[in-house]
Amino acid sequence: MAGIASASARGRSRALRAAPARALLLAGLLLAAASAHAFDFNDVVRDAQALSTKSYKRPVDNLPKDVKALSYDQYTDITYRPEKNVWRAEKLPFELSFSHEGSAYNLPVKINEIVGNTAREIKFSPDLFDYGNNKLNQDQLRSLGFAGVQVQYPINSNKTKSDVFSLLGASYFRALGKGQNYGVTARGLAVDTALQSGEEFPRFVEVWIDKPSMRDKELTIYALLDSASVTGAYRFILKPGVETTIDVKAQLYLRKGVSKLGVAPLTSMYYFGTNQRSDAEDFRPQVHDSDGLMMHAGNGEWLWRPLVNPKRLLVTSFGTTDPLGFGLMQRDRSFANYEDLGARFETRPSLWVTPKGKWGEGRVELVQIPTPNEDNDNIVAYWVPAKTPPPGTPIPIEYRLSWQKETDTRPTLAWVAQTRRSNGNPAKPDDSIMLSVDFEGPGLVKRATDSKLSAAIEADDNGKLLETRLVRNDVSGGWRMVIRLRRNDENKPIELRGFLRDGNTPLSETWSYILPPN
Repeated sequence: MAGIASASARGRSRALRAAPARALLLAGLLLAAASAHAFDFNDVVRDAQALSTKSYKRPVDNLPKDVKALSYDQYTDITYRPEKNVWRAEKLPFELSFSHEGSAYNLPVKINEIVGNTAREIKFSPDLFDYGNNKLNQDQLRSLGFAGVQVQYPINSNKTKSDVFSLLGASYFRALGKGQNYGVTARGLAVDTALQSGEEFPRFVEVWIDKPSMRDKELTIYALLDSASVTGAYRFILKPGVETTIDVKAQLYLRKGVSKLGVAPLTSMYYFGTNQRSDAEDFRPQVHDSDGLMMHAGNGEWLWRPLVNPKRLLVTSFGTTDPLGFGLMQRDRSFANYEDLGARFETRPSLWVTPKGKWGEGRVELVQIPTPNEDNDNIVAYWVPAKTPPPGTPIPIEYRLSWQKETDTRPTLAWVAQTRRSNGNPAKPDDSIMLSVDFEGPGLVKRATDSKLSAAIEADDNGKLLETRLVRNDVSGGWRMVIRLRRNDENKPIELRGFLRDGNTPLSETWSYILPPN
């Protein structure tokens, strides 16, 4: 019995000695499991949800006086040193550079790099920048942050890397495909755009970028959105190519009700073009980043609305359920139609939005703002859901953005190649207006001159149709729809619609045009 008791005591003693070791092992396993958690979209969702329950804190401008005093040209003289690009020394497929605070970009964005399972902040330093001819006190700059981030990738050459993505200012971001130059821009969200109450501009306050491997051909970027009315978590999967795409996944939380929520907003510039010549003498035939809004409605109909530079604010919309896509497009790709050696408008991308999942009932809204020059982005398009969930309810959104040039999205039928406007009686000008609309497409080339094609044309109550005809375009192989009309009220716009058909069968997208008031 004594031997058994002694053995039992020794067993208990070993068990007691082993208990701390097991506890340490368990703690180590739990710590390892915690550290093994990779940073992902759910982390940003938790941040966005937690932020939405707190009072909004208006950001504070932290620019020193000397930086505020810089002109725009002086600000653009501040450049990031390319030898300092993140990941350049490791010869990874992607590199990062950053924008300095200044000019309109007067608020810092916290930038983080995700390495393995750890996110660490990329710290700002004035040593990363070349200040050009600007004489600034470096000590006053050390408390600043980055205004934005750019991504470089060998998109045009295997030997050199160039910009494929830029995030700068509020929630604005843009991308480039092969052979493209920056033009149309995307935004994270639009709130109360074109309302008398004033527009709210949410901003990305923090960004996380996943460090790529040597073989990666895509880059994952996360962003946290914040504003007085809404917070949001975003994930961007950037895939550079001939057509660069960004797969966007977002989850929004409203702090309070909003009058208008603009989803997948696009921003561009239209100064003048074929359907609206310049008021001033200009050697360039056209000046615009985009020439039309295209929409693929839920019922399958394709619509094309040529852009205008109106005399006063012009807001129009197209209602549909479960849209198949929409975008601000640059269809005219001929240099001769722009003749701008610097801007190269013919290389500006089209930007197409492809919804993922069912978006339900709503409308695509187009806002066109008067602009006296080409320096202002005056065109905005976005999706407005018919119903907005109450504050606190998660709002999930997914879509793809495609920056296109060589592979522009087109209707399966014929499409509008150009819209031209003139006086209705050029030989003896009167108060009538003539619009010539050229349709092109593979299906039209086979149509002979004696084809049974016709044009279905409608005008609203403010427009009186004086003449309509359809003419074969022997140069393009397409057809030209000619409309002559007169306004009933010079102070009101005219809405027009037209498409080609064979009997009752549509053969083209719908040309949807608004003639602004005089």
